[in-house]
Amino acid sequence: MNEPAITSELVQKHNLTPEEYQKVKAILGREPTYTELGIFSVMWSEHCSYKNSRPLLRTFPTKSPKILVGAGEENAGIIDIGDGLAIAFKIESHNHPSAVEPFQGAATGVGGIIRDIFTMGARPACSLNSLRFGPISEEGNEGRARLSQRAADLENTIARRAGTDAPYHGSQTANHQSPIVANRRLFSGVVAGIAHYGNCFGIPTVAGEVYFDQSYEGNPLVNAFCLGVLRHEQIVRGQASGVGNPVFYVGPATGRDGLAGAAFASQDLTQESADQQRGAVQVGDPFMEKLVCEACLELLATGAVAGIQDMGAAGLTCSTCETAARAGTGIEIDLKKVPQRAPNMTPYEIMLSESQERMLIIVQKGREEEVKRIFEKRDLLWAEISRVTDTGRMLVRNNGAVVADIPVKKLADEAPVYQREAREPEYLKAVSALTLAGVADTQDALNDLKKLLS
Repeated sequence: MNEPAITSELVQKHNLTPEEYQKVKAILGREPTYTELGIFSVMWSEHCSYKNSRPLLRTFPTKSPKILVGAGEENAGIIDIGDGLAIAFKIESHNHPSAVEPFQGAATGVGGIIRDIFTMGARPACSLNSLRFGPISEEGNEGRARLSQRAADLENTIARRAGTDAPYHGSQTANHQSPIVANRRLFSGVVAGIAHYGNCFGIPTVAGEVYFDQSYEGNPLVNAFCLGVLRHEQIVRGQASGVGNPVFYVGPATGRDGLAGAAFASQDLTQESADQQRGAVQVGDPFMEKLVCEACLELLATGAVAGIQDMGAAGLTCSTCETAARAGTGIEIDLKKVPQRAPNMTPYEIMLSESQERMLIIVQKGREEEVKRIFEKRDLLWAEISRVTDTGRMLVRNNGAVVADIPVKKLADEAPVYQREAREPEYLKAVSALTLAGVADTQDALNDLKKLLS
């Protein structure tokens, strides 16, 4: 197997800065392999590491006697609601994939957030969404001529400083569509994708919000939320605990779809990056996810599971190294045992694929037959691909050869963190100064209520 030489151009293509690459070499004590470069690229992306937003997220309140699993601890947060019951919930964006391929981008955003909920041991109960698009009608587009010069200048300044292309404006550039037509295509595709996945899986979308503004033209915001219900004793952790425990892969075989999607989701979106990374958009199968969900919930009830995590962003890479890092263990992976649906897949592709509806399950040693029976009952593909070790490292072999050997804690928990320049926008001062004294009393409470609820 011939791997490309690691050059500064290749490092740049993986969205690692020269300083980050030097940190990678310091961690490894050598030059990384091509597979290791890809692994660091996805795990140190904004989507996986929150390296740019973590300082802000740390300022949010996250402590309370009612919080059973806090923000950032696991795949979803869990709050006590009394009588031994709890709710698990999470919201996550799928912006770039939805801008490039709106139907699948939105659908797989819903699928990923549903997996995060049943991974915690909860049964998904409902979903919500928060959406932002450019104007889809002339009426909503009256302010185009009066677009804030500040917004336009900001876009151009960012592009110049970064030395990148002009901001991405969706398919209107490539297809010569009007902005409104392009925004309508994105809007209809995203809404259809959300509805399709939720309906096929079998949970309702009970609420949502949508706003239109030119600032989102061609680059929509698609936030998917899911909530599930569970009992306190049903909470499961995403930890690779128990040295010697076998690690199972369950779900569809690994393909080349969604390759390095986490890294793509963290890039600046330009026309060029959208065209090049169309294959980074995942393809969802909600009917398969329903089978996986029911099998996992049944399996969790047996007590045979030591830990579980979905293969979402960064796929097999993220699920293995994060579960090991949380448990303070190591993990050894045999790529020859990973089910593959595409021929001649490389270790790089297998580790970075984001094929959907796949789960990683750490099984209590000696209870493997129970796991196999439950999966086979639903005709689900499974494979024993790994085992938990005490090395603190992620060791990846392909046909006996080591293709990656990385300390899991350094990879999963010690990505660089950046303090970005920020300032409060002028309009926020006026918003913050708003008081009820400045709001006129209602003259028609019933009609005002109807407007609020409509």
